Amino acid sequence: MEHSHLVWTRCAEWTGRRLTPSDSDKLEEYRDWLLTEAVPAGGIGPYETERIDNRHIGDSLLFAGGFPTSPGHILDVGSGVGLPGIPLSIIMPETGFSLLDRSGRRVQLMKRAVPVLQLQNVEVVHGDISNWQTQVDGIVSRASLSPDQAVTSFSRILGPGGRAVVGGSWASPPNVVGFDLMEVPGAVLDQRVWLLIMRSQ
Repeated sequence: MEHSHLVWTRCAEWTGRRLTPSDSDKLEEYRDWLLTEAVPAGGIGPYETERIDNRHIGDSLLFAGGFPTSPGHILDVGSGVGLPGIPLSIIMPETGFSLLDRSGRRVQLMKRAVPVLQLQNVEVVHGDISNWQTQVDGIVSRASLSPDQAVTSFSRILGPGGRAVVGGSWASPPNVVGFDLMEVPGAVLDQRVWLLIMRSQ
C-alpha cells in the first residue's frame, strides 16, 4: 500500500498548498486517533480502516482546492469525527474552523480529538445547520446534506464572496443547479473524484 504521507502530500499539492513535516506528523496523529478511538466508538465503520489514509484524510485535504485564498472562518457541516474539518485545519492554520454535528456522541469524540492534536484554530459545536445563525466565509461538507438541501441552507449563512465546497462518493460527475463542478484527477487520490463549489454573490 502506498505510504500515507505520499498520498497526503499529493493531495495538498493539488490544492496549491505545501504539506510540512509538522503537518504530516499531525495528520498521522489524527489517523492513529481515528483507528484507536473513533473506529471502536463507531464514529467510522470498521470496514473503513483500510481506506482512512486515502478516502478519509486524503479526500478531506482535497476540499482546500475549492478555496483559492484561505477564508477567515470555515464551518464544517455534519463533521462527524472531524472530516473534512480536522485535516483542513491542519493545512490551513490561518483559518478558524467550527465543526458542527447533530450527534452528541460524535461531538464528544471530536472534543477529545481537538486537544489531543493541539488544534488552536478549531471549535466543536453540537447543533444543526438549521439553527446556525452566524455568517461564515466558507463551508465544507462531506455529503451530510443532499446538494439541493445544501443550496438552501448554505445560501442563508454564506457571507459575500464566500464559498461552499461539498464532496461525496459519486460514481459519475454530479450535476447540481447552484454548484460548479471541480474534478480531481484519479492520479491525485486513488480514483477520480469531484467537488461541488457554490459561490456566494
